Amino acid sequence: MPKPLMHLGFDFSYSHMAGRWLMPGAWPGHVFPDIEMFEEMARIAERGLLDMLFSGDGTGVPDTWRGGRDAAVEWGVNWPRQDLNPIAVAMSRVTKHIGFGLTYSSTFMHPYYTARLMNSLDHITKGRIAMNLVTSTRRSDYANFGMNDLMDHGQRYDRMEEFVDVCRKLWDSVEPAAMVWDRATGRVGDPARVHDVHHRGTHFRVDGPLNTPPSPQGRPVLIQAGGSPRGIRASAYFVDHAFGGDMPLASQVRQRKAFDEALLAQGRDPSKVGILWQTPIVVAQTEREAVGRLDQLAAAYPDEAVGAYLSYNCGYDFSTLPQSFTIGELHADIIASQASPMGFLHDLSVRLGPESTLTRSDFFEHGRRDAVNYDTTLAGTPSQIADRLEEAFEATGSRGGFMLGHAASMPLDLIGIADLLVPELQRRGRFRTEYRFRTLRENLADS
Repeated sequence: MPKPLMHLGFDFSYSHMAGRWLMPGAWPGHVFPDIEMFEEMARIAERGLLDMLFSGDGTGVPDTWRGGRDAAVEWGVNWPRQDLNPIAVAMSRVTKHIGFGLTYSSTFMHPYYTARLMNSLDHITKGRIAMNLVTSTRRSDYANFGMNDLMDHGQRYDRMEEFVDVCRKLWDSVEPAAMVWDRATGRVGDPARVHDVHHRGTHFRVDGPLNTPPSPQGRPVLIQAGGSPRGIRASAYFVDHAFGGDMPLASQVRQRKAFDEALLAQGRDPSKVGILWQTPIVVAQTEREAVGRLDQLAAAYPDEAVGAYLSYNCGYDFSTLPQSFTIGELHADIIASQASPMGFLHDLSVRLGPESTLTRSDFFEHGRRDAVNYDTTLAGTPSQIADRLEEAFEATGSRGGFMLGHAASMPLDLIGIADLLVPELQRRGRFRTEYRFRTLRENLADS
């Protein structure tokens, strides 16, 4: 009996940031945002038969650390960025099969604009678009959209669910057979197949219909990465595939169980909804070479960059830390400030215990390892990494796969995935040997 197949994406969110652009094997002669870098990335990823290229996004410059953005600008911490929309279009024009996952905030964006944009991109790429929704917890992003305070954690997810409701109604407002294009009569569309939505909710009022032809996929693929109980509930409500964090295997097993329970509560079949586990990766011919590349990246992170990175991602200024504190006390302060209760502090609490006492120096050393994903990166040979992926895949139900990425050096590490890791997974019967379908939705459902 054939083994279930893994799905693989590649997260290039940080491929040019925080020292990676200086690493050996990084793009020779190119710096961000040279579009030729992204086009070559797409060609390499498609050569490796990956499901999608993915990027997170943010619209602010990190300014939480010391109340300013200088450290982020100086050291390239979550800065600079570009809108991913035109980048995905450029990458789609040099490929035929690989999909593209774009990130948008349901806290800031309007569903009509976003549904229309995703539909248009799906046409340009011939059905290869996924939308990753985030709720946004960073004050610099809020300020750029004219908002003074962070929205309550639960309210952010309430808005996200309504946002998706509106998008779905809009994507369904023009039926697949609505477009006629009859050259004999000159008729363009069938009015009986175009419908208003008349949405009246807590956060949005939208009449519709969408004024674009229906999407090649019906709807773009929907992804979301909530790891809190409320975030998991939101994922179960609407995602086609969830996005899981790079956590220890035991935590992944617990999250898969919680997600399955949430799916059942929504009347959905857990066997049909995968989780793509974020998996930082460095693959090389030898373990020594792979670990050496990760060590080089860690050495490239100065303390100011670590502080700017952690403060921005958690929404809390860690320059204000006392000389010593317990993890539980700090975690409670972060939650009280409406910043994200998940991420680095949550993982640290699980690993060390909430009653553990840390010094500032200890905290920032843990933070440095987190910033480069040192403890969670799979760094090794193709065989070693394939062993770990198979173990995690089977332990979490053999549904979904992995969002590889956070590489130490680009394009060297992506080449390693395409030319070293993928052939090993294919040899084990764990990964496709060809793209069998036309759209991203169909390829992600192929198991």
